[in-house]
Amino acid sequence: MAIYSGLSMKGFCPLASGSKGNVTYLGTERTKLLIDVGIGIRTLTQRLSDLCVDIRTIDAILISHEHLDHIRSAERVATKYQIPLLANSETAKAMLSIFKGVPKFKIFSTGEGFVVGDIHIHPFSIQHDTMDPVAFTFCVDQLKIGVCTDLGFATTLVQSHLQDCDYLCVEANHDPSLVHGSSRPPICKQRILGRQGHLSNLSCAQLIDKVYHPKLKHIYLAHLSQECNHPQLAIDYVRKQLGDRQVDISIAHQDKMSKSIFF
Repeated sequence: MAIYSGLSMKGFCPLASGSKGNVTYLGTERTKLLIDVGIGIRTLTQRLSDLCVDIRTIDAILISHEHLDHIRSAERVATKYQIPLLANSETAKAMLSIFKGVPKFKIFSTGEGFVVGDIHIHPFSIQHDTMDPVAFTFCVDQLKIGVCTDLGFATTLVQSHLQDCDYLCVEANHDPSLVHGSSRPPICKQRILGRQGHLSNLSCAQLIDKVYHPKLKHIYLAHLSQECNHPQLAIDYVRKQLGDRQVDISIAHQDKMSKSIFF
């Protein structure tokens, strides 16, 4: 049984990232959030415990969109631990059509900022094949964090919102040549490569290039396809695009907790 000191982890950590499930932790001394909850409760509880965070102290769960790899355990976690789910109205409607129960929702409006505890949150629109998908930026003290995955194309709106981030978690899903050479059905390949699918290594690198600034501290490359990508390949694309500009880069892992950032 985990023993908690009463001190919460002040920082940021992707707990799982990929097609098998997604969840990210962001916390301050006052406020603790999860972004999506697409993995099982047992795994989620264990990975939070590894950060010395008690799942019962989570203040809210933010939902980016209704695909199962982002909401698989949302109803159970929200109900069991009485944690509110924060989503826009279209995503909430879609989730209610999936779940048998009726989780407690708090509705936000895409494009309008709001506050949970001492964390300022801004959801913004992205292109993906769901009802009203969003990515998020977070302001904690003087830091800005961007979490942007599950998009087929990085619009100028996306680029605008990800400016001036201290930490970035950005999708680098696939290499198109590996998608074309995979055993996946043609319709699946078309979806992945389309403007409402997933971001390629090159598109990710180009996005990072456009939002890079000297105070950017760390980049997570997220939602990597296990069949159509390789971690080092994704990193190499970004490094090549950035040239001599230096920034720490790591992978947001699927099957284990990723590197933790402490504020």
